[in-house]
Amino acid sequence: MSSEMRSLAVTAIVQAEECAVLRVSGDLDLRTEQAFLAEARSVVSAGHRFLVLDLTALRFCDSRGLSCLLALEWLCRRLEGRLLLASLGVRMLRLLVGTQSLSVFSCYPTVGHALATVPDASRPAWPPVAADPSDGKGDEDDKDGM
Repeated sequence: MSSEMRSLAVTAIVQAEECAVLRVSGDLDLRTEQAFLAEARSVVSAGHRFLVLDLTALRFCDSRGLSCLLALEWLCRRLEGRLLLASLGVRMLRLLVGTQSLSVFSCYPTVGHALATVPDASRPAWPPVAADPSDGKGDEDDKDGM
């Protein structure tokens, strides 16, 4: 497989003082585990002990990827936080069930459901706040763009 097909992207969607939502896209496997762990550890080290992973765009995860998630789960719990998995695809769900590790993780159907379990003081706004069109600013921006 080409290196393009075996890539991984971790994108911060929203962050609060103690919580971050990361979107994981691509493949989480032997080739990408070190990059994933480095990115995730840097987010946790910045004080985000509650970590929500949006797995909507995760195409593939093997046993090495699962080991990364287990390590991240351990790290968050050690800091009295939690790793929350959101929007798992069928393949990821099968991997967790097949390895009997589903009960280790906190899994939710959406990011919103996962964030609802984070303490209020630590929870970021979700969905991410966009310009409010009712305040008149959104309309001005639209007019400028035309």
